[in-house]
Amino acid sequence: MLDRIPLEAFRVFDAACRFMNFSRAGRELHITQAAVSRRIQGLEDQLGAKLFTRRGRNLSLTPEGDRLAQRVRATLEYLEESLEPFRGGGRETISIAASSSVSHLWLGKRLKDFDNESPSVSVRLLTTDVPSELASEANDLVILYAAGEHPRWNLTLLIRENLVPVASPAYVERRGLDAASLTADAMTQLDLIDYERANAHWISLRQWFARLPKPPKAAIKPRLSFSTYSLAIDAALRGEGVTLGSRGLIAEELASGTLVELGTAQLDTGYGYYLGMPRYRSLTPGAARLHQHLLGNP
Repeated sequence: MLDRIPLEAFRVFDAACRFMNFSRAGRELHITQAAVSRRIQGLEDQLGAKLFTRRGRNLSLTPEGDRLAQRVRATLEYLEESLEPFRGGGRETISIAASSSVSHLWLGKRLKDFDNESPSVSVRLLTTDVPSELASEANDLVILYAAGEHPRWNLTLLIRENLVPVASPAYVERRGLDAASLTADAMTQLDLIDYERANAHWISLRQWFARLPKPPKAAIKPRLSFSTYSLAIDAALRGEGVTLGSRGLIAEELASGTLVELGTAQLDTGYGYYLGMPRYRSLTPGAARLHQHLLGNP
């Protein structure tokens, strides 16, 4: 069936769905309202289904039209994205992969700064917590949670992982806490916020308490648990309780005072976040510039 329906018909249908008005869709596509109507009628005839309900000047999608609209929009967006590397006006496109926590808490601002400084380079960020996707050699650069070595990537340390309990000043005040002298046993009675471990080496609240020189006797019962680390940090920022803070990832929040450390216990896990460049191929000029920028050597 697709070989009998021109791509233009789907573009016209998409515009009509977005505007719910054939005249406005025609103006965007530089064709007449009558031409839009003919193309929609032709598409309906080809598919054997009504796509719009017409009541005077008002349009609405039929159930069949609504299902098709969602699929057409997703397909056109995919095509637009696929064509991006071919129309950059000479811009080099590079890709970098990072976990959701690094992307949200650390990398985003630095990529924005790099974009302002390097208008000739387009950066595509892959955010994923799947280790195989992070370390895929399809990426130009990666940020990996590691101990310092990887068979396919040359790694340079960005952030050493040092974990401390943190909360917002509002939560500390509301609970009447002395943040600096809070003990581990006292922390177990607070509103604990945990997160899922996407990596076997990650440390969450239960593991953190268990590794203390004197682990608390009380059971660790988080009040909230999130699918990602960044969501746990966001909840702590909103004053919902206590979570683990990776000092390097939340350095700005600690410096600004939007999060404060609780007690004196800390854990250096021996892991960290490393910037990786390919071990067996050279970086492109744009990727090399981004590599230096993220290391703080623009």
